[in-house]
Amino acid sequence: MGIEIEFNPDLALRSFSEFEKGNRKKEECLPEKIEAGKVYDFLKSGQRNYWLHGELPLLETKGNAVLSRPIASIIIEEATHFLSNGENWTKGKYKIVEAFKDNKIYFESYARVGERK
Repeated sequence: MGIEIEFNPDLALRSFSEFEKGNRKKEECLPEKIEAGKVYDFLKSGQRNYWLHGELPLLETKGNAVLSRPIASIIIEEATHFLSNGENWTKGKYKIVEAFKDNKIYFESYARVGERK
């Protein structure tokens, strides 16, 4: 038996409409309005590890690794693992650094464009 841990180079959340339909908790979804400087809660199933020392992309997921392009740059401020009904979950807080309003490329892999050394 092993320990299942997923390493995520981004934070991928569901559309806010999934919360409105009652399919997901609010923290599992993107905020209705993304505002730079604001801090939001997130919730992901599984034991996930995120990079905490800089910016990473915020994406929308439709599930099964179907991901959007980055919609914002965020900093994960807190990530905590916990058990609920015998299943691993990860919850935390992220801060919006910049919300993207166009199709310009802002990330190369996990790094902001121009930030790689």
